[in-house]
Amino acid sequence: MVHSLTTGKLLAGTIAVGLFVAFGATGTFAQDADQLAKQLSNPISSLISVPFQFSAAFGGGPTGDGEWYTLNVQPVVPITLNTDWNLISRTVVPVIGRENVFPMDSSEWGLGNTVQSFFISPSQPTAGGLTWGVGPVFYFPTATDSLLGPEKWGAGPTAVALVQKGPWTTGLLWNHIWSFAGDSGDPDVNASFFQPFVARAIGKGQPLSANIQATYDWTTDQWTAPMTVGYAKGFKVGEQTMQFQIGGQYYLDAPPGGPDWGLQSTLTFLFPRAQ
Repeated sequence: MVHSLTTGKLLAGTIAVGLFVAFGATGTFAQDADQLAKQLSNPISSLISVPFQFSAAFGGGPTGDGEWYTLNVQPVVPITLNTDWNLISRTVVPVIGRENVFPMDSSEWGLGNTVQSFFISPSQPTAGGLTWGVGPVFYFPTATDSLLGPEKWGAGPTAVALVQKGPWTTGLLWNHIWSFAGDSGDPDVNASFFQPFVARAIGKGQPLSANIQATYDWTTDQWTAPMTVGYAKGFKVGEQTMQFQIGGQYYLDAPPGGPDWGLQSTLTFLFPRAQ
């Protein structure tokens, strides 16, 4: 419990520092604020970004007081193939903490499994404003403990489609992963991920957003589906462009003993590419 209280303080401190920096930093955006916010609402934009997304979820567990902590380090790197096509690399490396969740081990911390996606995408939207990308997704057994992820290698297809019109961005990110190798004693991976998302720019680099990060496990016939509603603001510290986002989560569905609600904060470092 001491560990979880310390982590709770760390979460509160991270949010407080992010809000202070976002609203108190000098050298804020000028005309490019809304354009950068619009690009960040697009998972396969031509903007290099390195988000650090920290989520804390509560409820459930064997005694009803479970705590789930996840720090996702998820860099997005676009690569220009030619004048018509881009290759987008999207990586998710999770650092995971669990308190009062596993009946046989009340505290577990370490790395989870890595998900690596590649999208081939046209460099420009269609005439109707549609941006899309397709490609492979890979699943690597980087978990430091089997409680934090099975020792399995996996792969499958992934796709994204979105439309940006005026202040609105709406879209869907999808992938499906099957495991094909790894420890035979660990459960196989056969899971679909769906992330419908919507964002509305309200000016001065500030978007409001909502999304559902739904995973369906075909082996157990079980959904895990947190809905997140958030607010973000872009800012600068010196020459470094960043965005801070904060939001609340409600679990529309979760496995037995899973979390009920949570909080999420994201600090994103932005590196616009020269045109």
